Amino acid sequence: MYAPRVFASMIGVLLVFALAIYWSTGSFFTALWQTVVCAVILQVGYFIGLLYLLRRERRQREREGFAGTAKRSSEARGNEDLPADAAANLKTIDR
Repeated sequence: MYAPRVFASMIGVLLVFALAIYWSTGSFFTALWQTVVCAVILQVGYFIGLLYLLRRERRQREREGFAGTAKRSSEARGNEDLPADAAANLKTIDR
């Protein structure tokens, strides 16, 4: 969940919600307090969603173990054929 996109979407939803409530009730204050309640509910849902994603990621890492995560990331980079001391054999050039 990309935070700036979520907040921009949330603001858009709240504006549409506020306009719909104002149009249906004709009261600015009713639209205002109901929009504030809606914003709080959206924030609570966003927070719970983040907690769920973090918990799921932690459980996945615990299942795979630290070595499994390191092995998977090296395979994703395509470096599975490099020896462990490859960095010591690289030539450095000062310009």
